[in-house]
Amino acid sequence: MRSDCVREGMQQAPHRSLFNALGMTEEEMKRPMIGIVNSYNEIVPGHMNLDKITEAVKLGVAEAGGTPVVFPAIAVCDGIAMGHSGMKYSLVTRDLICDSTECVAMAHKFDGLVMIPNCDKSVPGLLMAAARLNIPTVFISGGPMLAGHLKGRKRSLSSMFEAVGSYTAGTMTSDDVEEYEEKVCPTCGSCSGMYTANSMNSLTEVLGMGLRGNGTVPAVYSARIKLAKHAGMAVMDMVRKNIRPRDIMTKEAFINALTVDMALGCSTNTMLHLPAIAHEAGFDFEVSMANELSEKTPNLCHLAPAGDTYMEDLNEAGGIYAVMKELADIGLINTECMTVTGKTVGENIAGAVNRDPMVIRHTDNPYMKTGGIAVLRGNIAPDTAVVKRSAVLPEMMVHEGPARVFECEEDAIDAIKGGKINPGDVVVIRYEGPKGGPGMREMLNPTSAIAGMGLDKSVALITDGRFSGASRGASIGHVSPEAAVGGPIALIEEGDIISIDIPHYSLNVKVSDEELARRKALWQPKAPNVTTGYLARYAEMVTSANRGAILKTPGKN
Repeated sequence: MRSDCVREGMQQAPHRSLFNALGMTEEEMKRPMIGIVNSYNEIVPGHMNLDKITEAVKLGVAEAGGTPVVFPAIAVCDGIAMGHSGMKYSLVTRDLICDSTECVAMAHKFDGLVMIPNCDKSVPGLLMAAARLNIPTVFISGGPMLAGHLKGRKRSLSSMFEAVGSYTAGTMTSDDVEEYEEKVCPTCGSCSGMYTANSMNSLTEVLGMGLRGNGTVPAVYSARIKLAKHAGMAVMDMVRKNIRPRDIMTKEAFINALTVDMALGCSTNTMLHLPAIAHEAGFDFEVSMANELSEKTPNLCHLAPAGDTYMEDLNEAGGIYAVMKELADIGLINTECMTVTGKTVGENIAGAVNRDPMVIRHTDNPYMKTGGIAVLRGNIAPDTAVVKRSAVLPEMMVHEGPARVFECEEDAIDAIKGGKINPGDVVVIRYEGPKGGPGMREMLNPTSAIAGMGLDKSVALITDGRFSGASRGASIGHVSPEAAVGGPIALIEEGDIISIDIPHYSLNVKVSDEELARRKALWQPKAPNVTTGYLARYAEMVTSANRGAILKTPGKN
């Protein structure tokens, strides 16, 4: 066993004395040692139940003959961090989570790992760690929140943010907003729509790193506890069979994940996280392949914020396996990929049934014939930009309008809420990228204000920052290269005409190459927003969004 180097032989007597200090029995020392990465805390609603998940995993590991050992991982609530400087600290935790998990796992020589994340950056951070460490690993998330119920309709966190915009527009009273506050987030769990956390937990199933139901069984269901016990048992089976993350997270598995991403209409943040995870698995993942897959992958689900169905509805309809089965039946899923069950994707999904074609449409009756994500290019984004087109209204798929340029998110929010944005405008928010932010803030506040004020039918927004999975509308992010490194988005001037053509994957400013070159010659780098601490180090090391905002490795990047 991998852990023998800390427990077997005379040279390890000092190590055993420390295990004795932990109260570990001789019997426990002889069993495979399984590290359980517990992201529990009392500030993230999606993580407040992870103590119970952890106890269930421990029982599963012990029942299957292993010794469970718990250690922590940090997590940030993107909703609480939204709209202020705290959001700079969200994406950057992905790499802290990965690095710290590597440190503990390597220092203590665990034989296997069970990862217990739930919210936005904890899932990709731990997937990155799993790929890097390549120790038998199973994922079990904390599960999604149930939807709120308000005036006969289901609601979620995105509704709450949009309610603030509606209040600003005078179409909602303060009492209405207060009722939303009380009802839209009724339970623990990751917020109830197909936002980033639920997108990544769902794609963990598709990648083969989580058991069936990992992405969709609600946090408050007892089935989630049973699933956690089975995750503990599954990792022991992986240890015995020596099935490792890189046996599972192959290029073919990532193509499966991106294909299901298209069908589900996941968060645009998956276009940051999938390349970063693939990088740790040892290969490049080009986000531009999304368009090729999108052209042949139907969009089968319209979960919030794109529509009026929620994670609990997807779970009842058959979950992620039912979506995969729909796609496999038309040849879009590689069914030979290995999974944490020790079985192939094809074996896992063979019995999956779509129980509700209103929630998971059949492939011959999709919401759109193309997938939910589009990657755009043009003279604003020579590398790439990303939009969740399944959440864009039909009238905004093609749009031209004057640029309204803002150097940070706060200035844009003030203009939107101050009534200074007009129908037809294109809001440009720059210097919010991975390096320029630093930290590439999510911008749910401006997108929600636009939607809540009824401007989503006529106003687009582009940025080198990113969007919450709860954002909807013509919200185009991840513009690369970013403004901080002199990307063309830094050269746009107030009133320039911006041309957006999502069906043809283009994003351009109607300015001549000669004029852009003239502006480029005059451009000066902006002074860093942060000069001390972790964010300053992050800004020095981070790469472009189109590369997944991974950190530079000395001698390799």
